[in-house]
Amino acid sequence: MALASFGARASGLRLERMRSSARFADGTFHNTASVSPGLKKGSVAPTISEFLCGGQRRTPPGPLPSMSPLSQWSRSLETGLRATWLGHSTVLLEIDGLRVLTDPVWGERASPVTFAGPKRFQPVPTPIAALPPLDVVVISHDHFDHLDYPTILELAKLDVPFVTSLGVGAHLEAWGVPAARITELDWWEHIELACGLTITAAPSQHFSGRSLRGRNLTLWSSLVVRGPRHAVFFSGDTGLTPEYDEIRQRLGPFDLVMLEVGAFHPAWGDIHLGPENALRALSLLGGGAFLPVHWGTFNLAIHAWDDPAETLLKLAPAQGARLVMPRLGEPVEPSRVELVTPWWRAAAKPRGDSQLDKGHEELPSLPPAAEGGDTVVWPMD
Repeated sequence: MALASFGARASGLRLERMRSSARFADGTFHNTASVSPGLKKGSVAPTISEFLCGGQRRTPPGPLPSMSPLSQWSRSLETGLRATWLGHSTVLLEIDGLRVLTDPVWGERASPVTFAGPKRFQPVPTPIAALPPLDVVVISHDHFDHLDYPTILELAKLDVPFVTSLGVGAHLEAWGVPAARITELDWWEHIELACGLTITAAPSQHFSGRSLRGRNLTLWSSLVVRGPRHAVFFSGDTGLTPEYDEIRQRLGPFDLVMLEVGAFHPAWGDIHLGPENALRALSLLGGGAFLPVHWGTFNLAIHAWDDPAETLLKLAPAQGARLVMPRLGEPVEPSRVELVTPWWRAAAKPRGDSQLDKGHEELPSLPPAAEGGDTVVWPMD
């Protein structure tokens, strides 16, 4: 019997709606451009060698600086927009008096099981039970580091709607979220919630799947959250795509832009941004305060854990990017942020010639090599 954490496949009317999408062909969803979800041609052997034997500091020597947001959450905000980064791609947005939770992950591992797979090196600053009342939960796609089974089981108990990409609702419904509280969107579709928020799904360049045999059976999206006064862009997972210019034209401008910057490598540059391409994406989107996400929580790729933050700190000023990089759990009003303090350096001191520094501890598990032409089906996020 399959593990419940793998979720469920769409059927019936949900499947019929998926099949009507312009993104759906030959039984799966597709990016607008032809890109591979695996390693690029010629990079398989060197990438796996680097993964197994590389010397990057893939996890910090100790916990990162963080704070409890509870006291600040109880205070009113002056500007109408506040964001609290809770780790990886999980952010609590307070926008025009309403609360939005993005890609919530409280689980210990980005994995279908509790005993193996990438383990978080940074705890969430606050438990789910301590969250303020939510108005909506948005989920970009179904990868384990964005759609977390134990987290959804907890959130399903709350009377909160979920907005996600086509097909992902099958997982949510299987885990106890009532169908009436689930809205699935195709790209450029939107929903106007009773609370006053409008949420629009927009293009991204990625892939989906919770098993090696379930690739691209659900859609992946970026998401735009718009209130009466403010608009926020959330990338989910994506590579650099010219469609970001169209997003700017159709859905911008944005007061806050949240782009993924971690878990990147040149070998899979079409499906993840990394810091340099995130700055290019920000420009295509027309700018706005930039909150980097998808880093500082899990060891999912072949780079030092703090490389995304250090690269952004180095490159952003010359490109005129306005960085918003709060500590984990620190609520910030983007329009009030003037300087970035490299708080992560407090945990960045190396621990000498340790196994951790050599990248041999808590490595993400490589799935069995499944050759698909010139690619293997890794990464899994």
